[in-house]
Amino acid sequence: MKKLLLSTALLASMATASAAEEVKIGAPAWTGAQAIAHLIAEIVETRMGGEAELVPGNNASIFQAMGQGRGDIDVHPDVWLPNQQSFTDQYVEEEGTVILSDNSYEGKQSFCVSRQFSEANNVTSIFDLARPEIAALMDSDGDGLGEIWIGAPGWASANVNEVKVRDYGLMPFMEPIRADQAVMTATVGDSIRKDIGYAFYCYSPHAIWFQHDIVRLSEPPFDPAKYIAIQPSDDPDWFENSTVMTEDALKEVQIAYSGTLSERSPAIADLLANIALDGETVSDFAFQIEGGKDPADVAREWVAANSDRVDSWLGL
Repeated sequence: MKKLLLSTALLASMATASAAEEVKIGAPAWTGAQAIAHLIAEIVETRMGGEAELVPGNNASIFQAMGQGRGDIDVHPDVWLPNQQSFTDQYVEEEGTVILSDNSYEGKQSFCVSRQFSEANNVTSIFDLARPEIAALMDSDGDGLGEIWIGAPGWASANVNEVKVRDYGLMPFMEPIRADQAVMTATVGDSIRKDIGYAFYCYSPHAIWFQHDIVRLSEPPFDPAKYIAIQPSDDPDWFENSTVMTEDALKEVQIAYSGTLSERSPAIADLLANIALDGETVSDFAFQIEGGKDPADVAREWVAANSDRVDSWLGL
């Protein structure tokens, strides 16, 4: 009975303390970030009695707003490192205005083709895309070059992938394409239905691993000496001065939040520090959302079904 009374008192106290707390969550375009942003909002609103608002933005605008600490945007829900290292170097390490959660889940980046195309044409390595007959099978517009999707406009990974296409010797055979992620997903499905070739940047966690039967193309093992990836924010001559001839290292994906949030909404800041996700969960979120389910509904159902896990994040 005493334990029950203490737990009840703790819940009541937290609800009272959090009622006035609010947070604005950055919502980048990719599905995993959208899913985690809605998950945070769901917990804040239904489990803490606070207020949450999602604010669309790209990495640069979200980090800038978090660094300013005025509450315009308080959270980046899905920071991929080292992809966004230039932002964390500035705002976390140098200025100390943004906090990076210690909890992370693992991300892996590669290039992929459909399994049926891989097996039918013996395409297993990134260097197979430099075979003229393979490039011809991936030429959808008849310009003599195959197409390879390297990411969406504004993605740091797309910059790295463009350097890879050059340094892997693919430029004479493949044209690097930047387009919204939805274009890539639709094209993958269309290429499988039509039994034609299509190469694309792929990563996990992502819904596509549930949607289609795809395989990663092998790349040389990660070697930091051969992975000099410079971003435009660091050097206007980033493309000329970069050299990438190796696969990406495994990524750590974390939540970041404004340093002033601990003063303005301490219970929400504690929640963000405690959230611990995994790649399988995020992939499942993305799969449901890509299938047409509202991200808010996905978050609501997951929180209801994982009460104990959410309680642990809330310190209950």
